[in-house]
Amino acid sequence: MTLEALAPEEKPRAKSLDAKTPQERAARSRAILLMLGALACFSCLDTAAKFLGRSLPVLEVVGMRYIVATLLAVAIVNPLTQRSVLASARPGLQILRSTILLLSTALNFFALRNLQLAETMSIGFAMPLIVALLAGPVLGEWVGPRRLIAIVVGFIGVLIITRPFSGQLSPAMLLSLGSVCCYALYSITTRLLAAHDSSNTTLLYSNLVGALVLTLPLAYVWETPKDALSWGLLLFTGLAASVGHYLLIAAHRLAPAAALAP
Repeated sequence: MTLEALAPEEKPRAKSLDAKTPQERAARSRAILLMLGALACFSCLDTAAKFLGRSLPVLEVVGMRYIVATLLAVAIVNPLTQRSVLASARPGLQILRSTILLLSTALNFFALRNLQLAETMSIGFAMPLIVALLAGPVLGEWVGPRRLIAIVVGFIGVLIITRPFSGQLSPAMLLSLGSVCCYALYSITTRLLAAHDSSNTTLLYSNLVGALVLTLPLAYVWETPKDALSWGLLLFTGLAASVGHYLLIAAHRLAPAAALAP
């Protein structure tokens, strides 16, 4: 299935977070399902990364995630026959977005070495609040009071878990919070680019920038995995990331970022 089949190539039009027509409601429901699929892939990715981080350098895990994902993206997009996929209307924003994603991934994988998976997932509830605060001024997609209250309740849960004023806020939690902030910016720029570039272009840039940045450092930290399971999980990280971002980009073509983030 192509990305265009999941989300037709059209510029986002609705600025309101409330879907008014039957077509908008159907698109919103489809976008939410796509986003749930993306988050399922990212949860599997985090689990594999935490397991691999016990025996391999984190930078190696991040690098392999990007290299494998790039190979898969190239196979899907095929820039050799579709040269136009490399052309971006806003190349600077594409590179910035991809760099933010790389930083978010690296911070998250380093945090996972010292935090339980449930802790990083719980801290992730801060992301919808950040997206909601940015979506209005940046995208013109303003959050209504009911949705904002629900997001704030989720953020209170973050404060209960991290307890920032108790003296127990560990450096790993700060890494996780940094990752969440980067991911929120990544979501905003993904929605912004949906109005300018094709989904295939955004998918390719998402992985290619990280692969180019990490290929050389990967050679210096490389440790050969000792068993087939580790090799399989390294390849799986790229697959989960590629499919997850494939679905996430499609979702952001159909619905506002602030509606998808919660």
